[in-house]
Amino acid sequence: MKFVVISGGVLSGLGKGITAASIGLLLKSKGIKVTAMKCDMYLNIDAGTMNPIEHGEVFVTHDGLETDQDLGHYERFLNETLTQANYMTNGQVYYEVLKRERALEYDGLCVQPYHHIPPEIIARWYAAGKQHQAEVVIVELGGTVGEYEGLLFLETVRRLKLKNHQDVILIHVGYLPVPGSIGELKSKPLQQSVGQLNSVGLQPDIIIGRAQKPLDKKRKEKIALASGLDPSDIISNPNVDCTYKVPMMLDEQGLTAKIMNKLALKPKRKDLKEWKAMVKKAVSVKKKIKIAIIGKYQKTGDYTLEDSYICVVEALKHAGVILSVAPELVWVDSQNLEGISAIDKKLKDIDAILVPQGWGRRGVEGKINAITFARENKIPYLGLCFGMQMATIEFARNVLGLQKANSQEVNNKSPHQVIHIMPNQEDYLEKKQYGGTIRLGAWPCVVKKGTKLEKAYLKYGKAKSSPWWQPNPKDNKTYQRGNRSVIFERHRHRYEFNNKYKEKFLKNGFVISGTSPDGKLVEAIELSDHPFFVGTQFHPEYLSRPLTPHPIFVSFLEAALQPRHS
Repeated sequence: MKFVVISGGVLSGLGKGITAASIGLLLKSKGIKVTAMKCDMYLNIDAGTMNPIEHGEVFVTHDGLETDQDLGHYERFLNETLTQANYMTNGQVYYEVLKRERALEYDGLCVQPYHHIPPEIIARWYAAGKQHQAEVVIVELGGTVGEYEGLLFLETVRRLKLKNHQDVILIHVGYLPVPGSIGELKSKPLQQSVGQLNSVGLQPDIIIGRAQKPLDKKRKEKIALASGLDPSDIISNPNVDCTYKVPMMLDEQGLTAKIMNKLALKPKRKDLKEWKAMVKKAVSVKKKIKIAIIGKYQKTGDYTLEDSYICVVEALKHAGVILSVAPELVWVDSQNLEGISAIDKKLKDIDAILVPQGWGRRGVEGKINAITFARENKIPYLGLCFGMQMATIEFARNVLGLQKANSQEVNNKSPHQVIHIMPNQEDYLEKKQYGGTIRLGAWPCVVKKGTKLEKAYLKYGKAKSSPWWQPNPKDNKTYQRGNRSVIFERHRHRYEFNNKYKEKFLKNGFVISGTSPDGKLVEAIELSDHPFFVGTQFHPEYLSRPLTPHPIFVSFLEAALQPRHS
């Protein structure tokens, strides 16, 4: 087994995840079996308890782990389903080592970070490769060189290189700023981060320079001289208008060949045709369509961050490529939609409305107001998880006349809790067991015949190799499909539709278009008298990939392209 380890320097958020995913795609295109792994340095066991504004969107694997958003990048570029083995944190490592110490598995030794943490990290890297039968494991180290919490991961790389130097290469990704008063790329910050690597006994094999513009010959030579590398080992990775261009840009500079040569790998084939065709179509799209995303995690100070909803953003882009349309995203803070005048002002020129995932009370009424606007004006609407729950509340209030309808999560004193906590979740909350206890991973959903949901899957998602037809690897049950469509979509929630109100909803044009196989859990809803009004308790955005766009998103944009009928 061979390893490509990717470290970062200067600042976080450089795009190491895209770099790792791109390298994975490039090696895969040569016929090399790869997998990718993210190592986060924090002590959290997983990413599930972190605020998305703090750390970006939480991604959920098919087998139910809440992870860093970079696993989403890996799945999108590799077009493969990853598992819990592809993600690790400092917290997981220390937790496992401490459990072993308590069980006397170290035979009474003094358990120390320097001696016992790196072997556990190495074991997990090998385990990820073994599970996916990979020839090459691409390991992305979170954070930046020089951070105290990442030192033992760098020590792990050093030990692995000492033992198997021909099977391990280190790629360092660093940033070159362009100070406005100077107007040229400055390489000193990158040189200093390489110096920090040297100080812990590591020298990168390849350096990738991230910058606003391409690295010129002079910059490459300066970096090479300071790092002890050949200038040809300095790769430029400037900003691009489409992240899916990055693999081709890196390949054109010979990166794939360099990695193959350094790891003594021989190409078995060469095939980036499908990827190149997708990118060519994506960048040539001219027609635009306005999609309002009604969220509450995108605002941080004076800035709007898309990272909190990155899977939703990418899923819309994937769908747009199929339909030759570019989604123009309009970010709307739900707290600013408290009133009809505000809604008319912000949503009057919108082609479609999407309410994504969310938690808690803040911004709820603004989301509900936007949903009312979409329902009454026949604007295509897509609600994801929390967005489905808010659509249920809106319908209960404004169609069923249950004025005080709400979610138990938002108002536990509401007389009409049309969304309530799942039966097994109350004990977790009482015991303050928040992490990893919610409904997670892929669960089966029976799709009702003749619904918009079924038409979407049958029209745009028929290929049986698509991820939504693949069950959770932990699930050993067999589901009788017969003439029913059984899909497997990923979940991340603690509350659900309250079946006490089901009949009242169904009698008034509310369609339950997806349920659990036993019929007890409502997984998707839609409205029969609306061009496209769909809500899913699951997260279809997790399974959307550029080469296999998710059918729900394609159908959503398709509806938005149609002339509006009020």
